[in-house]
Amino acid sequence: MPHEITIPAKQTFRLDRYVDLPLNSGEIRGRTVCTLVSPGTELGWANGDVFPIRPGYSAVFEVEEVADGVDGIRPGELRFAMGMHRSTQTHTARDTVPLPAGLRPEIAVLSRLMGVSLTSLMTTKARPGDHVVITGAGPVGLLAAQLFKISGYRVTVVDPDPLRRAQLASCGISDCRERVPLQSSLQGQVALVLDCSGHEGAVLDACRIVRRLGEVVLVGVPWRKLTEISAHELLNAVFFNLVTLRSGWEWELPVHARAFEWEELLGGYNNARHSVFGGFARALDWLAEGRIELGGLLRRVPPTDPASLYAEIAARRNEEPFIVLDWTDFDGPDLKSS
Repeated sequence: MPHEITIPAKQTFRLDRYVDLPLNSGEIRGRTVCTLVSPGTELGWANGDVFPIRPGYSAVFEVEEVADGVDGIRPGELRFAMGMHRSTQTHTARDTVPLPAGLRPEIAVLSRLMGVSLTSLMTTKARPGDHVVITGAGPVGLLAAQLFKISGYRVTVVDPDPLRRAQLASCGISDCRERVPLQSSLQGQVALVLDCSGHEGAVLDACRIVRRLGEVVLVGVPWRKLTEISAHELLNAVFFNLVTLRSGWEWELPVHARAFEWEELLGGYNNARHSVFGGFARALDWLAEGRIELGGLLRRVPPTDPASLYAEIAARRNEEPFIVLDWTDFDGPDLKSS
């Protein structure tokens, strides 16, 4: 019987059995190859108040079953989906993306985290050649820095953690700072600050360094209050520096682009130039092309002891920013945690 990681109560992680239901029309199913842990999000869920939760939102699986109403997908294909930490994946076919040839599954799952900042890349008014500052160099910020760099922006990353700054340097991001460089040559020259920290101090500094009519985009989740900064300080910086302060909500874009067709007019259309799944496809291509540096920054672990794994993550005992759960040798029924 298949198994999945669940969060049944606050700060509690375990493996539970589940049953796969028959496929509906348009769905595909297969065994999970790997899933990606999103540390901040999943620990945030575990500290919430609504349970149970089935965490995880990035998976690669090998197709084994194809329902009617699905064209062009065959058993044996590897596909990406926004899947949970479980030993099988079931998804509507259009909500999956094929892996480019040669792309390793444990690398492909990073496309989900790339999609978080890809929305900001697709919607910002800043243009290639402009200066971008990224505050917070966790998994999302590290990938965002590389995305903006390969898109032609001049990138500065800020993080107080020397290990994270060293990891960025190993990825080719040369301008890494301990704090936002106020009163430097960048003052008033930054077109965009992407806050991936969720720290109100970083957001206030961002509003102070950005150029007039520049953007500050809130990508990081402000899970808890970290300072005594007042709303007045932030409002003052936004008002007098003419800052566009906005959410970095990744779902600002439509999930799928839908073109106008007379026969389906009442079904709705968006004619969107960009979409969430279009971003995933682009991220997978860039990963396959080797444009994202990941040397030594990824750790593969089995899903057999989620309690210990998430305890390590919470205590920040993992140096690698990317943790991938490897389900290929999973033998759930024999697990002592079951």
